[in-house]
Amino acid sequence: MNRRICAITGSRAEYGLLYWVLHDLRERAGIELQIVATGMHLSPEFGHTVDEIVKDGFSVSRRVEMLLASETPGGIAKSVGLGVIGMSDALAQLRPDVVVVLGDRFEILAAVQACLIHNIPVAHIAGGDTTEGAFDESIRHAITKMAQVHFVTNELSARRVRQLGEDPRHIHVVGSPGLDHLRRRPLLDRPALEAALGAPLGARNLLVTFHPVTLEADAGMGQFTELLAALDALDVGTTLWFTRPNADTGGRAIAAALDAWAEARSARTHTYASLGQLRYLSLMAQVDAVVGNSSSGLYEAPSFGVPTVNIGERQRGRLAAASVLHCAAERREIGTTLARAFELDCSAVVNPYGDGRSAQRIVELLDRLPPAGDLLKKPFHLIGDARG
Repeated sequence: MNRRICAITGSRAEYGLLYWVLHDLRERAGIELQIVATGMHLSPEFGHTVDEIVKDGFSVSRRVEMLLASETPGGIAKSVGLGVIGMSDALAQLRPDVVVVLGDRFEILAAVQACLIHNIPVAHIAGGDTTEGAFDESIRHAITKMAQVHFVTNELSARRVRQLGEDPRHIHVVGSPGLDHLRRRPLLDRPALEAALGAPLGARNLLVTFHPVTLEADAGMGQFTELLAALDALDVGTTLWFTRPNADTGGRAIAAALDAWAEARSARTHTYASLGQLRYLSLMAQVDAVVGNSSSGLYEAPSFGVPTVNIGERQRGRLAAASVLHCAAERREIGTTLARAFELDCSAVVNPYGDGRSAQRIVELLDRLPPAGDLLKKPFHLIGDARG
């Protein structure tokens, strides 16, 4: 009898990281892969990226609508509630043996809550990281406590998961599955990339992504304004390639500000709801720097030898390679850090997130998981003397 493994994905970035895990699960004998798409995947505003999943040859087992048009805290909280309801229905129909999730978004929080009540074990990828500038930090650690199996990207994150009381036997350092693309998927060369983008690359190019900073009162709008001012001060020969922000609190306001700013600078500014993983990574390999506050600047960019200008505190605390330059969200400091990035030699940088063989490790471990009953009743593992 096949083991039913259900992967749940709610965003373009998360699906890109999961791609090779899904691919290898689909090809594995004795495993029946189920995929549930939710959140931004089902929204035309964010590129309706469920189409990319289907285009990649995967069967989407269920589509769970949960994303409301409102981006207020109340709207996001209601989206989580809708997600729990929809995921409960999907899980009751699919009856998976284990659910695989990645990361720290509110869509995944909804899914894991439903798994908890349905007594379905959860395998969580990329727990134990820290991102102190967003409420994703708390979501990630909450998912860790509701999960039974932990595929972490580095040893420091493994230590944090152990500190949260998780069973060391089920904590596995596997690296970031997003790096598997670099080893397994040929990227587009410059002419093919320009054709796919529908525009030529410039003499100098920046890949820019700025997501809401959900622990700030203005959700990071002030920081984004400072970033745009710094980009305005760059030489006109610099071409800017933007990917739009996530569906977080304040995301639509940032997207609207980006659209208005880009329209007045259309000769050298390009914006995309979603580039897809192939175009995104191919562009990352060609640019002079990655700029903003996205985790991709820390996860993938170092493997290309491309510097990252990481702005503000959204990614604060996350493990970073030497190619990642941190700066405050202030226009002059951003400009100074960009100038440093343009001169930085990243050819010898070592990526701390693995060797591009993460998916293989994850799938082999999933295939050897003990029965659900052995996973669900988990003790709290104390570190050291509890009296201390």
